[in-house]
Amino acid sequence: MNKILNIALALLLLVSTSCASSKGKTVGSEAKVGSGKTERVAEDLSQYRPKYDVPDAAPIARVEPTHHDNAKVAILMDTVASVNKNIKYAQGYRILAYNGSERQTVMNLRKSIISRVPDEKDYLTYQQPNFRLMVGDFFSRVEAQQVLNQLSDLIPNAQIVQDKININKNY
Repeated sequence: MNKILNIALALLLLVSTSCASSKGKTVGSEAKVGSGKTERVAEDLSQYRPKYDVPDAAPIARVEPTHHDNAKVAILMDTVASVNKNIKYAQGYRILAYNGSERQTVMNLRKSIISRVPDEKDYLTYQQPNFRLMVGDFFSRVEAQQVLNQLSDLIPNAQIVQDKININKNY
């Protein structure tokens, strides 16, 4: 019974406050008038509000360029293309498959790598007394990691190293 009474009182309070009269209330500040009485004075703030001009005309349609093929730009692009054709090397990644002094081991490893990934080029160098076998020309480390995953059971100690790579012009 107490719950119902509490809910009814809460609803009555809510209804009575939400329907309160707003007659005689104005927005503004209070000012003292002669005999100690206060009176509300309304403030006019419209002079501070920004005013915007509304355009009467419809928006102008976008004009597409008709002669956008510039001869100077074409010449510069041809120059850049010819310079790029002459670039043969870039910074990239290779897989260091072997670094040691045993010639037969490196040759056997090279044959097995070529049979596993025939698309990748191998680079065998000899700098006395060590042989160094590197695989691939990769622009990103992710590409090198994908090939390394194919070779991981064959060469578990292989590493990806930064190196100057050859740029393939066939694409």
